[in-house]
Amino acid sequence: MTPVIQQEPGFFSFPHPMNASVARSVAGGVVVMAIATIALDMPWITLVLAYGFIARVVAGPRLSPLAILVTKIIVPKFGLPYRPVAGPPKRFAATIGVIFSVSAAVLALGFGLHGAAYIVLGGLIFAAGLEAVIGFCLGCQIFGFLIGWGIIPASVCEDCANFESRARRMAARGLRPDGTPLAE
Repeated sequence: MTPVIQQEPGFFSFPHPMNASVARSVAGGVVVMAIATIALDMPWITLVLAYGFIARVVAGPRLSPLAILVTKIIVPKFGLPYRPVAGPPKRFAATIGVIFSVSAAVLALGFGLHGAAYIVLGGLIFAAGLEAVIGFCLGCQIFGFLIGWGIIPASVCEDCANFESRARRMAARGLRPDGTPLAE
């Protein structure tokens, strides 16, 4: 068997594949923070949400305090399984999170429209809640539709259509879908 040379991802990259357990846990944190923003009427938390989404889109979990907490403490502490999923749809979903959280921050902090901001956060709570509770990524579904309609080129994520085939291909080479050895 020829050894596989795993290229180290750049700092400003997003994991592909990524761990679905991490995505779901981060989504749970987003839900908690967004609900706290509304329930406690603390619109400044929208800035924290916006920063987290921007950080995750730009550099994966490296700059996001919530993602660091989840990857370094929560997932290991609770023994959540490594479940690989394609990264590009998750990055797209996080980009939608940027749009929602920045919109809420601008509405609340820029224009004083707390009610409108909290309605926007309601949409974020709905989408992140689906991910956190049942593992359904609404942004990922939209990403798939955009590929199907030719708006996003299929080359952006050739493995997205059938990620399980990537997992089988890599396993046949003794690797996880992320390129790390199966036996650790």
